[in-house]
Order: sequence, then C-alpha cells, then structure tokens
Amino acid sequence: MNWDDTTDETSAAEAGERLVGASAAGDDQAVEAALRPKDLHEFIGQEKVREQLDLMLRAARARGATADHVLLSGAPGLGKTTLSMIIAAEMEAPIRITSGPAIQHAGDLAAILSSLQEGEVLFLDEIHRMSRPAEEMLYMAMEDFRVDVIVGKGPGATAIPLELPPFTLVGATTRAGLLPPPLRDRFGFTAHMEFYEPAELQLVIDRSAHLLDVTIGADGSAEIAGRSRGTPRIANRLLRRVRDYAQVKADGVVTREIAAAALGVYEVDERGLDRLDRAVLEALLKLFGGGPVGLSTLSVAVGEERETVEEVAEPFLVREGLLARTPRGRVATPAAWAHLGLAPPQGRGSGTSGQGDLFGA
Repeated sequence: MNWDDTTDETSAAEAGERLVGASAAGDDQAVEAALRPKDLHEFIGQEKVREQLDLMLRAARARGATADHVLLSGAPGLGKTTLSMIIAAEMEAPIRITSGPAIQHAGDLAAILSSLQEGEVLFLDEIHRMSRPAEEMLYMAMEDFRVDVIVGKGPGATAIPLELPPFTLVGATTRAGLLPPPLRDRFGFTAHMEFYEPAELQLVIDRSAHLLDVTIGADGSAEIAGRSRGTPRIANRLLRRVRDYAQVKADGVVTREIAAAALGVYEVDERGLDRLDRAVLEALLKLFGGGPVGLSTLSVAVGEERETVEEVAEPFLVREGLLARTPRGRVATPAAWAHLGLAPPQGRGSGTSGQGDLFGA
C-alpha cells in the first residue's frame, strides 16, 4: 500500500477536492502517514522499482557509503513520498522533506543543504518546479557535495565555498520531461512509477482495511479496486468512504454490494469516473455528437474552467480510451458511447467526421 501537481494552481486545487483526485490534502495526509509501509518488503506493487532499489541500497550499506541520488517520476498518488521514506529507513538515516515551490531562491536551498547531516536523505517533491538559480546550485551540491554561497552584489560579490557532508537527494516529479538534462544526469538511479493493476490495489486495500480495523470481503476490495483509477491513494480514500457507509447503512462489513452502493452515493462509477468525468463525456456525446470539439467550447458546456477540464478530467479519460485529443479537437471513442449506454448518430461512427469542425480545435 503506497501512494502520494498539476502545473495550474486552480487545477491542483480542483483535483484535491475530488474523491477520485490523486492529490493529498488535509485529513488525507494524516491518514497516509498511519498507513504508509515502513520498508520495501511491505511496499506493494512497482516490483521492478522495488527490486532495483533494494539492490542499490543493500550495496550502499555493504560499502558503508551514502546511497546514490534517486529520481522518482510518475503520477500523483503512486508512492513516491512513501519510497523516499523507505529509502531513509533502509539506510537508517534521517529524512528532510521539502518541495520545489518552497525553494524560490538559491539561498533557500543553501540553508537546507548546509544543515544536512552526513548520510541524511533530502526529499525534494515537485523538483521540476524549483527556481532556476536554486537548480544550478543543486548541480554542484549533488556532484561535488559543495555549494558556493554568494556574498554581496555586483562587482564586489564574492563566492564562499561551503563543503557539504555526503547526502542522498530523492527527487520526485510528475513531469519528468520538464527537468533539464544536466539535472536528470546527476541522479544515479531513476525510476518511473506505473499505475497499479486491480489485483495489486486489492492487496493495498486489504492491508489498509486491516490497519483501519475494517471488515472487508474479497469481493468488496475487488469492487473498490476496480474504481480506484490505478492509484493507491484513491483506493485508500474510497475505502474510508465505503467504511463510513457500511457503518451507517449496514452492519459494518464491506461486501461488493455495500461497496457499489456506497460509491454510487459518492458518484464514482464502475470505471472510476466521477461527476466531472461523466459531465465532460455527456457534453461531448450529447451536445456535440462525439466531436471533434474545441477545449474552450467543451469547458463552457460543462461549466468548468478550461484548465480544470484539460488537467483534471482529460488525462484519465484519455488513459481509459474514452476520449482522444486530435488536432481538430476532442473526440469521443466508441468505448465512451458504450460506457454511457448511448448509440452514435448514424453515419457518424465515433464522432470523428462531419459537423464537428464547426466547434473548432
């Protein structure tokens, strides 16, 4: 059981408010802290990443050396923060946690680096959002364990070299493509976190249910897993809402029927789509005959900001094969028509031809 930005602040906020949003805020963070696995053996899923990390960490311990810098990429909620804590635990080292947006000046980074202990793990979340001056300082810190602190301004400025103890940087990003090559190349180990299969999410849910003292059957955990969008964080959030429903509406035992009824109340359907996702699909199919339709027009139709539709709803719909982005606009796939139980207009197929041009790209 494991889990953990959109570039647009509004989109990130919207995502955090959704039951199926992958961002964590408020109570979610406190619950996650209690449910996080403590070592690699407890960590479920990401088998290749776990195996590679285990080899690297065991070799570092055998040499009595600090572990190589680690870069973890992937969607929110897949376990990047959890793995950073496990790395620290496996190396028996303290961990310092910060994020890219919190480091806006080179001085901010210098203050953090200068206070690190030997072997300490520095977890830098959303590393792609760090300021450029801080990023350039990080190059030297990662490679030479040294930073140059600039004192003064203009021609009279001087650089004072500051030696750093060996440390391990664990960077996490949802946008690996935004990292400059010089920064990526300084990581000794890089890993991409994949979405989870339903069977893996069932194990996540069963483990969390045990820790939360929730009685759940295999069919109940399977039902929740199928609606969790391949993300452990979402699976744990849905489990808690199903638990509440079972306690109030039933005898507290989570079965398939109880889980389906509970998630029906929260408008999460059998494929994990919520109200916003279905609103986008319904507008695309019912108002625009399956598309193509421009993003701005589609956003107005569902009463949401353009960025919310593009950054919050569309990625999952595209990944599920329900929507396609084309140069002419958004287009519904045959699977979208089938999921909503609608028949495409005669002669339109999946909505890829005809009057869709009227709505622009």
